[in-house]
Amino acid sequence: MNHKNTRIQDVAREAGVSTATVSRALSNPELLSEATREQVFAAIRTTGYRVNRAARNLRTRRAGAVLVMVPNLGNPFFSQILAGISETLGDRDTSVLIADTGDRATLEKPLVDYFLDSQIDGMICLDGGLSHSEIQLFRDNGVSGRVVFACEWVHGLDLPSVRSDNVRGARLAVQHLHDLGHRKIAHVTGPEDNVLTHARRTGMLEERARLGLPAREEWIIRGDFSLASGRLAAHRILEMTDRPTAVFCASDQVAFGLISTLTANGVRVPEDMSVIGFDDIDLSEFYVPALTTVRQDRRALGARAASLLLNCIDVGEEGAACRRDPVILDVELVIRSSATRVSGA
Repeated sequence: MNHKNTRIQDVAREAGVSTATVSRALSNPELLSEATREQVFAAIRTTGYRVNRAARNLRTRRAGAVLVMVPNLGNPFFSQILAGISETLGDRDTSVLIADTGDRATLEKPLVDYFLDSQIDGMICLDGGLSHSEIQLFRDNGVSGRVVFACEWVHGLDLPSVRSDNVRGARLAVQHLHDLGHRKIAHVTGPEDNVLTHARRTGMLEERARLGLPAREEWIIRGDFSLASGRLAAHRILEMTDRPTAVFCASDQVAFGLISTLTANGVRVPEDMSVIGFDDIDLSEFYVPALTTVRQDRRALGARAASLLLNCIDVGEEGAACRRDPVILDVELVIRSSATRVSGA
């Protein structure tokens, strides 16, 4: 078959379905059973059918693209979230554009202009640091209903979001250290104004209060989710006269920086000090020692955010079906080698 001249009728014939079913698989695959979807997509691959995206976009008045705002593309945490987004949007033949919000200078224009210039149909924001003025521009121009937050969010904002249960994750970490006999537990936080920092710190404080654990102001150490902040936190701990026996870090990256610096200064992990991270990025399993951490289902975060955005796009700005209350995904404590029973307990 000449793939260049393949028509939708050829795909339907190959799949043994109607042309309407093929069209539905391309535009609204969630309306079909998984078996039918796979049957249609297999026929598309076999026949080499290609959607005329330009014609389709003119017909549907859509750009066929979504912009994903990422705080730091160099951070491996975001890789699985982006994979979940890409996979879900790919099933709807929607392109993914990615911008690093850590370098706003690379953005050619204000974010709202991407909507107004018909370059995108929606936006997924992994950065809770968007300004209120930017969000107000979305509202003023009638596109705020096509913005979904994933992982992070803006406090007090009623835009759709998908997030992990950060409070519960922090409580699981502190409870595990308590179960191992630790009573002197430090916490290295994230950036001061970050919503994840607040949620994880809240969970840590709530669980520490519930368990009646002692608290010292110096055991709460400000960080920023980075390797460097873990190194700085380690130096702070090394200078303490009353050192904690365990440290709960607000990210795996912080934990890596902390462990490497403690080890370089003769403090063994976990024999002398236990460490727990948060995120379960891919390196956590292979780090030495393998990191005990709180796992976020990052791929599901991306996939759910993309599905939510597609629904918001389909129902339109005023669609009541566009969910406004946050979608909260469960977390899991992954026990490995970096935390052990306190000496003498």
